[in-house]
Amino acid sequence: MKSFFLFTFSTFLLSAFEQAAASAHYDKILTHSRIRARDQGPNVCALQQVMGTKKKYFSTCRNWYQGAICGKKATVLYECCPGYMKMDGMRGCPAVAPIDHVYGTLGIVGATSTQHYSDISKLREEIEGRGSFTFFAPSNEAWEQLNSEIHRNLIDNVNIELYNALHHHMVNKRMLTKDLKNGMTLVSMYNDQKLLINHYPNGVVTVNCARVIHGNQIATNGVVHVIDRVLTAVGNTIQDFIEVEDDLSSLRAAAITSDVLDILGRPGHYTLFAPTNEAFERLPRGILERIMGDKVASEALVKFHILNTLQCSEAITGGAVYETLEGNTVEVGCDGESLTVNGVKMVKRKDIVTSNGVIHLIDKVLIPDSAKQVIELGGDQQTTFTDLVAQLGLASSLRPEGQYTLLAPLNGAFSDDTLRMDQRLLKKILQNHIIKVKVGLNELYNGQELETIGGKLLRVFVYRTAVCIENSCMVRGSKEGRNGFIHIFRQIINPAEKTLHEMLRNDKRFSVFLSLVKAADLDDVLSRPGQWTLFVPTNDAFKGLTDDDKDILIRDKNALRNILLYHLTQGVFIASGFEPGVTNILKTIQGGKLYLKTVNDTLVVNELKSRESDLMATNGVIHVIDKLLYPADLPVGNDQLLTILKKLIKYIQIKFVRDSTFKEIPLTFYKINIIESNVQPIIRKEDPSITQLTKLIEGEPEFKIVREGETITKVIHGEPIIKTYTKIIDGRPVEVTEKKVTEERIIQGPEIKYTRITAGGSDNEEKLKKLLEEEVTKVTKFIEGDGHLLEDEEIKRLLQGAGTEYTKVTKVIEGEPQIIEREIKKVHLEAPVRKVQPTKRTQGGTARRRTRLAYS
Repeated sequence: MKSFFLFTFSTFLLSAFEQAAASAHYDKILTHSRIRARDQGPNVCALQQVMGTKKKYFSTCRNWYQGAICGKKATVLYECCPGYMKMDGMRGCPAVAPIDHVYGTLGIVGATSTQHYSDISKLREEIEGRGSFTFFAPSNEAWEQLNSEIHRNLIDNVNIELYNALHHHMVNKRMLTKDLKNGMTLVSMYNDQKLLINHYPNGVVTVNCARVIHGNQIATNGVVHVIDRVLTAVGNTIQDFIEVEDDLSSLRAAAITSDVLDILGRPGHYTLFAPTNEAFERLPRGILERIMGDKVASEALVKFHILNTLQCSEAITGGAVYETLEGNTVEVGCDGESLTVNGVKMVKRKDIVTSNGVIHLIDKVLIPDSAKQVIELGGDQQTTFTDLVAQLGLASSLRPEGQYTLLAPLNGAFSDDTLRMDQRLLKKILQNHIIKVKVGLNELYNGQELETIGGKLLRVFVYRTAVCIENSCMVRGSKEGRNGFIHIFRQIINPAEKTLHEMLRNDKRFSVFLSLVKAADLDDVLSRPGQWTLFVPTNDAFKGLTDDDKDILIRDKNALRNILLYHLTQGVFIASGFEPGVTNILKTIQGGKLYLKTVNDTLVVNELKSRESDLMATNGVIHVIDKLLYPADLPVGNDQLLTILKKLIKYIQIKFVRDSTFKEIPLTFYKINIIESNVQPIIRKEDPSITQLTKLIEGEPEFKIVREGETITKVIHGEPIIKTYTKIIDGRPVEVTEKKVTEERIIQGPEIKYTRITAGGSDNEEKLKKLLEEEVTKVTKFIEGDGHLLEDEEIKRLLQGAGTEYTKVTKVIEGEPQIIEREIKKVHLEAPVRKVQPTKRTQGGTARRRTRLAYS
């Protein structure tokens, strides 16, 4: 009767446990182990044992299907699940294990050494009696692995030392694995010493970093969990340990300098990978001195060794990524018995448990990107670039206190021919890969221009799945260092030097196409500033075209323009900027559509392979093709033209609709004329006596007359369209040449009719002069260049004769009026302004110039 009662009671307890444990990681993994072993009979669990060791695990799915733990091959074992036992002649483990008090349960789970030590230390009577205990019982192997001196001291003093040590493994209440929450602290039965509990997602449960290898063995007066090591007392914090450990004096100095040491004295659950003195000595002296002399860098270095979670070595059965206090991540893994950090075996001593975490001693200093100089960020795939930067003397120009961005091509981008170049030329190429400012990936935008230390301006193109600079697109791997960013690129960056027209003119392969462009009056399009993508057929595409055929094409200018403008689309589209294998549809200037995709790193347009792509021009990009493009849905109504096109185009069937004509394509898509319009006011509450100017980036040139009491907003942005225009200064016309800068002003105030000039040209000059003479009696002009800032006296002199209406020019910035000199500095950011004499024509040059009509 007694045995039946015990059987029923234990079954009830186990059933209750199983239902309540559904949410615990340990118990979920145990359930999976049952499922894997269901073919072996009831209540059998499948385990993995690391070959060559006695270490066994209830495995995660990842470890199970890999057939390995910590990179070591594991064999499969089938054992009775905790709480069950075999019966002779029956499959599986159909019987419930007998239930006994805690002392007897130690024998049931095989912890016979702990049972023996409980007997000789007089603990037996206590754990056989009344109460509810949790006993974290060291396995027999755990006692064998205990330091021999500690083991001997315990055995020599069984009534005090051994008794206290065993009490340190006990808690005065029953705690099943489902009750052992991650981060919890239990109080042991010895001197209220702390037991730190961690319950990991992979099912591993640890107490003071000792792993529970057999849990939840129910006893009549508690529960027994078998663990894989003997627990030692925990008292000090991580800070306390660092302060007294001689082998960590270098780390201690760095932690004090960076004000991080105090953090490690606070309550928490930290993991510290602590570099030893030897690890610091291995660092190059220059790097160590630089980091230790920079508080920001030294703080980043120390915090990079600290995790805000407690990671015991026994809980790590595979690689996992953890965030450090510095903000970046490290990968912590294992290789057999060794812990690895970022894939490298470096842990000399593990699991030094403290009251607020655990310490692992390592023999290598981990340097985060944030503590490195930008040139040190290059990885294994950028060594050619970083080595050349050092060899050609460019590394010394990257000052620690400066801000830079490196555009580092992959090693494979440097051909043998490139490496054999004259060093002066190679240095110029590398200078085009170093930006003067620090620009992160999330700060880049389409149309942005970045200036290199070589003085070149590089254009940024942003696509759906790619960011490109000139002809080269980024790959993953951008990093931020102490003084800059590094971005990784597929190819060497080649800044554009010539316009589309100049490139065609200088390459004999395109002579036929260029002659047709000229005949269609389109050569000006390819010469002006803009953003174009041009698909250029080589002369091979025109094989069989006779002079008579060419004359017929030229005579039908509408047809010729339709054909040529089908090769031109608005915007710059780099081949490597397209998502591989995905079709991209571009609308051409002709109105038809082009279908583009990249296949095996080759650009395909309308199913035709580009023979050469990404030839960069200052106003666009060229992709070379060897056939003439033609829109498949555009019919031809002329027999002669149809015959010519069939000679040139054989890859599609050209439609013929008799007497159909090509639509006229006016050149207004790039020429902008003088227009008159009205501006609806945007009312703002401002002091009416103050003219307020606001500068943005984008637009086309506009000039407006602003009377006293009006408020204006000035916008400057984008690429220019005009090269020359004329203004009236002191009643005399002056021609001004501009490059790259355009202006747009939006007048705010009462509705005003104004004249907007958006493009220049000789045919518009007389009309422009007339308009300005009617509106303006006095213009003050400032042109950006290499001159000096206008002084107050010069401003007064320039404004003499303008009348009382134009005597004072001011600007409000954040509500505070500023004199015109302060406003000029704000507008002209790239260079100082210089004064231009009203009777003198300005000379065109490379400097960027901006013109403002200023009134008060």
